[in-house]
Amino acid sequence: MRSALPKRIGRSSLDGHPLSPAPGRAPPGGGGAGDAAAVTPVVCVRDRGLDHAVEREKFLIPVVNLKNLLKSEPSKSLPISAIAEGRDDLRIPIRPIDFVRRYPSVFAEFLPGNVGVHPHFKLTDEVLELDAEEQLVYQRESYRQEAADRVLKLLMISKVLKMPLDVIDGLKWDMGLPQDFVQSIVPEFPDCFRVVDGEGVRVLELVCWSSDLAKSVMEKRAVNHTKGKPIEFTMHPSKGFEMDKKLKKWIDEWQRLPYISPYENGLHLSQSSEESDKWAVAVLHELLNLFISKKTDRDDMFGLGEYLGIRSRFKRALLDHPGIFYVSSKNRTHTVVLKEAFKRGSLIEQHPLMDMRNRYIHLMNKVKEEKKVIATSGSKQTKKVSDGSDHQREVEDENGDEDDAESMSGSEVEDGDEDEDDDFEGDEENGNVRQTRTRAHRNASPRGNGIRESNLSPKYNSRRSRPGDKSAGESHNKFLCRLFHPWMIMLAHTPSRHSHFVV
Repeated sequence: MRSALPKRIGRSSLDGHPLSPAPGRAPPGGGGAGDAAAVTPVVCVRDRGLDHAVEREKFLIPVVNLKNLLKSEPSKSLPISAIAEGRDDLRIPIRPIDFVRRYPSVFAEFLPGNVGVHPHFKLTDEVLELDAEEQLVYQRESYRQEAADRVLKLLMISKVLKMPLDVIDGLKWDMGLPQDFVQSIVPEFPDCFRVVDGEGVRVLELVCWSSDLAKSVMEKRAVNHTKGKPIEFTMHPSKGFEMDKKLKKWIDEWQRLPYISPYENGLHLSQSSEESDKWAVAVLHELLNLFISKKTDRDDMFGLGEYLGIRSRFKRALLDHPGIFYVSSKNRTHTVVLKEAFKRGSLIEQHPLMDMRNRYIHLMNKVKEEKKVIATSGSKQTKKVSDGSDHQREVEDENGDEDDAESMSGSEVEDGDEDEDDDFEGDEENGNVRQTRTRAHRNASPRGNGIRESNLSPKYNSRRSRPGDKSAGESHNKFLCRLFHPWMIMLAHTPSRHSHFVV
């Protein structure tokens, strides 16, 4: 069977791809140097939608970890020094004080006793409300049964039917398990699994095999599927992905290979065979479906593959099947994404815990505004708005612009009109008025910082009177006359080329 299939990729054509094979690596489909011409390179195309799905969860894990830590403290707060000590366990990627202050809607900063000590942090009321709703999700009977089924399926994929608790701890976030999983979920399902002491480690052991749960997502979708028959995986090539004839022929042949369930032991298959490759894809596909976000960190997936004994097959599956899996390099890490679970960058099926995580993200991105009117100067008001990062910006009141147009101080609109007025004024007024206006501009304070000094001549002040004043109306009429009078004179003395039609 394998000899009938075209040779596959020798390397990724995308420089710096996280799964690029090492130099000198033979093509995954086999063959030596003489077969290099038959190797079909796969171009790895970036997917903006999936990159956005990964990037929007940036810093979500350390925020939730710190939230759980603060909640577990008797005082419900911690000094920044204690947070800095647990930086690695909390997975805080930047300077702890900068990280915590980045989210003022989640963490509130205070000084105990108003003394000059290290700043302390506690949870805000908003995040405490979200945490209370999250705990209600964990207490639902439907959730607890679903979580137990996920763990049971994970143990059945393991060929030894057991798994160290350390490995499961690394998958809690992906599988949507509570922090106290061993204390809350395991004792409730003694017929499914139990905790036993292994060789120096505690392991979770399968108690009873479930034939109903030992069916993969692919098998459930297939209608009247018979064991040993092929099941085709759904391909979702990224936009811009180009497939040549050789690659398409290989994919068609690969899809017609027998489907081996991930709950069957395929370790006896040759690691370089196409059947082994399709089984590894089936295992990886099923594992990603067990994760509520349908994605996981690449290193965590490789760590699980190391325990299952198929790490290299996982790497080969991710590299050779970009239509099924996508590897995003956002957030300074590499994330494996199941393509079929997303549409336009959003999950098709939302788990209740994913809804809660989206609400945490919304709260993290919320800007906490402190509405404080700082000062009122003349006809302009300014506000200081805190953006949660110790930087403050002035927001001008919209009413200030309207007040400026009506007041005698700082009206740039009228200044512009008066500049036009100067162009058409007679020689009598040009000298006095322009000199007066120049002095007025020199004495004027910057816009919005105060009131201009009213040291203008009576004639100049009369044109800046308030609306509704009789003198203001007369000045406006005079301005219009001076504006249009020169043009009317020019038109009157210009001969029209159509004058012979005028009676």
